[in-house]
Amino acid sequence: MTRIRAPRGTIDVFPETPGIWRLLEETVRSVCRNAGYAEIRTPIFEHTELFQRGVGESTDIVEKEMYTFLDKGERSITLRPEGTAPVVRSYLENKMWAGPQPVKVYYIGPMFRYERPQLGRLRQHTQFGVEALGASSPALDAEVISLLIRVYQCLGLEGFVVRLNSIGCSKCRPRYKESLINLLSKHVDELCGDCQRRLLRNPLRVLDCKNERCTSLAKELPPIFEYLCEDCSQHFDGVTQCLKALNLVYELDPTIVRGLDYYTKTVFEVVHSGLGAQDALGGGGRYDGLAEELGGTPTPAVGFAAGIERAVQVLQDAAGEEAGRDACGISVFVAAMGDEAKLQAFRMTHTLRKHGISTDIDYLDRSLRSQMKYADKLGVKKVVIIGEDELRGDYAIVRDMATGEQTQVPFCNLVKALT
Repeated sequence: MTRIRAPRGTIDVFPETPGIWRLLEETVRSVCRNAGYAEIRTPIFEHTELFQRGVGESTDIVEKEMYTFLDKGERSITLRPEGTAPVVRSYLENKMWAGPQPVKVYYIGPMFRYERPQLGRLRQHTQFGVEALGASSPALDAEVISLLIRVYQCLGLEGFVVRLNSIGCSKCRPRYKESLINLLSKHVDELCGDCQRRLLRNPLRVLDCKNERCTSLAKELPPIFEYLCEDCSQHFDGVTQCLKALNLVYELDPTIVRGLDYYTKTVFEVVHSGLGAQDALGGGGRYDGLAEELGGTPTPAVGFAAGIERAVQVLQDAAGEEAGRDACGISVFVAAMGDEAKLQAFRMTHTLRKHGISTDIDYLDRSLRSQMKYADKLGVKKVVIIGEDELRGDYAIVRDMATGEQTQVPFCNLVKALT
């Protein structure tokens, strides 16, 4: 019978190596809580319309990458491909707009996209992100960018670059789009198939296309800064001033547009050369029109999303093979000889655990010698030894694994002696 394998584009995180994942998640939670962001958890699947209306019909996600199916009620359901649209849906549905503004939340969870698996790109991947809804201040844009940088800095990550751009708003972007269409129409035969198809609907996508010829053409196009309206120009100036006030280094990159239709004004990416072609660790921007697109009132908002697998890859590459290796966490092992002693050891193990002492016991009927070898492999600090003599004397032998020193400790004093 053929063995069942994991679906293509998915990975297992083995018990020996989730330490760096947990460190990253704990860092995200700490950094976000420190800035007043509370955790939000949205469903893993949503109505397909949410992403069609929110993310955009012409995006790669909606056109080619969504896991969409009909449920038993013949409703079109999609596994969550990104986190922002669900957060905005929740913001509107649960009337968060009626409370104090801005609403600042963060999330950590799996996303699903059907795309060609490669380094840094999986069909099921994990993202962390923040969303701040209800304020248009450029200082909030800068705060969001600084939070992502702060997470990486706290993890000791170096060598990343912040790329920053503005893609304008509904007032000034149409003029820039028209200019792009006029210029690119002269080279339409040189564009890749995707860009040819999108040229009239969303010409900005040519700017971030990874096709070599499209990339070359994008470099010859005028930057959007020349087309920004006064409001967008002032907003972008405010963002850069705030970043400079925080001494955050960034590069202006007019080709950063992000691949989702809901973005307005500020867009940014944090990239790392160690990831190869798919070099973005994370990114985001402002999306002031998304709430209205989903049936709510106009609501200014800004956020980012970042891939956990990509950050883990960079951190492991920097620290070597042992990075993130997760020890079992056991500090005490209870070794026993004889049936009555094993029962006492079982009771003692659970007593120690109740008092916060990480403890384990043998479940394979090993000899005492084998139990000691196993305890050594676990890396425990102390071994509690119980045999017939110890049962009669109502005590246990406690062995310090570092020094080899052994002491007799009454059962009633074990918790205190091991704390």
